[in-house]
Amino acid sequence: MFRGCIEPPVTPVGRDELELKRQRLYTELLRAAHAAVEHSVAVRENEPDAKPSAAAGHLESICERLESLVDRLERTLIAPQSQSQAQPESIELPPPPSPPPPPPLEAEEAANPEDVQAEAPPSSIMSVAGFEDIVAGPLSKYLTLSAKIGGDVAQHAELVRSVFALQQQYVTLATQIAQPAQPKQAELLKPTSTQISAIQDYREKHRTSPFFNHLSAISESIPALGWVCVEKTPGPYVKEMNDAGQFYTNRVLKEWKEKDSTHVEWARSWVQTLTELQAYIKQYHTTGLVWSGKGAAPSGGAPPPPPPGGLPPPPPPLDLSALKLESGGDDRNALFAQINQGADITKNLKKVTGDMQTHKNPSLRTGPAPFKTPAQSGSSAAPAAPAVAKEPVFTRDGKKWLIEYQKNNTGLLVDNAEMNNVVYVFRCEGSTLTVKGKVNNIVLDSCKKCSLLFDSVVASVEFVNCQSVQMQVLGFVPTISIDKSDGCQMYLSKESLGVEIVSSKSSEMNILLPDASGDYTELAVPEQYKTTIAGKTLKTVCVDSLG
Repeated sequence: MFRGCIEPPVTPVGRDELELKRQRLYTELLRAAHAAVEHSVAVRENEPDAKPSAAAGHLESICERLESLVDRLERTLIAPQSQSQAQPESIELPPPPSPPPPPPLEAEEAANPEDVQAEAPPSSIMSVAGFEDIVAGPLSKYLTLSAKIGGDVAQHAELVRSVFALQQQYVTLATQIAQPAQPKQAELLKPTSTQISAIQDYREKHRTSPFFNHLSAISESIPALGWVCVEKTPGPYVKEMNDAGQFYTNRVLKEWKEKDSTHVEWARSWVQTLTELQAYIKQYHTTGLVWSGKGAAPSGGAPPPPPPGGLPPPPPPLDLSALKLESGGDDRNALFAQINQGADITKNLKKVTGDMQTHKNPSLRTGPAPFKTPAQSGSSAAPAAPAVAKEPVFTRDGKKWLIEYQKNNTGLLVDNAEMNNVVYVFRCEGSTLTVKGKVNNIVLDSCKKCSLLFDSVVASVEFVNCQSVQMQVLGFVPTISIDKSDGCQMYLSKESLGVEIVSSKSSEMNILLPDASGDYTELAVPEQYKTTIAGKTLKTVCVDSLG
């Protein structure tokens, strides 16, 4: 009955715990045996003439076996403790099976026994298991929802899957080897860096995608996987990247919350992925990636590429035969003779007259540019190639109107627009756009000196990275969003006086309100704030300009 027992522990604490378990088992068996004997005696006294049945005979055999077991247990308990520890075979424990012989090591592995001992199964390492939980949890949900949405989002998610797999390999490697040198770390991180660049390039090549906000949310926050290179504060770095991507995840929530809840869950799953990554770093890698292994870094892989422009040529060899120690005595004597001239040393200097001074002779200010050292002018020696002018775009792609690279075009017109249409204006300059009808959303991205005239919108009008733009609404607009823009004039109608204006990192914003006479009253949006501490909270108020 003791064949299931394992080999007795060798530590004193383990032996005490095992002995306590044995005592409890023996006590329970003794109680069961005594109860069985008493039951058998009681049955015999109550029915002395009854013939034993099959059940009674079985009970008799059980009682006899229990009595013999009780005798053996009593002898075991009475035996000295030292004898029980010295001879564990008295409990009839079979010898433990001998472990199978280890597989033969190859020549390279036998030469490095420390590398073999340093390797450990990834599942037994808590830091690797924690990263696997992120991959199997919120990241898996994000990948599933991306496949459900399909299109560019699904293809983009496959790139994200690959970069997380590469980082999981890197985190696992950190538990197997000691921290390598900086060039070796750069070599090991090169696949991850290449994959992150591919994710960001995918967004740039699909700017006309209907899921551009989805692609931007991932591209802006995927650099969070670079936390393995950040020392001391990797957790706050991941939070910063998560906040950078939330500008676009909020757009996804705002655009799809009334249309399809799958997109809402998609955005939340990605934010949850980075949030759990930050918590994982705080628990296992608070001050940077922990290299807990003892092995050496794996060999192989291409070395990092040389810097742009190639390596500088080697210096010419020094001709030692041309050096003569005795030559130069005459030059030194001549130098000391000039120094010892005293005041006469300046008699050969040329006097600077008034016509040679630039502050007295303005015609000299139009001369050549001042001299610059090669270090300063090296980067600007080659003239920068002029930017290639792209063809202007004015097209409609399903529900989206695309207007791009228009310059000095004041006749742009969006007509026959529907309520679910989106108008996207990108990199236009000196142009005027008129939108007739009611549309869902209007976005001006990276535009300069442009004007917008529209009837009504359902959601909002957005200005991102714009300069010197202005808009006028003839009907109703619920929200105006201004981000990273300088100079924005907003002419409102009487129907739009309840508009909400959300601004961040922007300046020179003015709102013009209509009055009864038909003129406009100009009001400036505050740009300066004052924050005070009130207990454990902050109180922020606008500071009016004194100008």
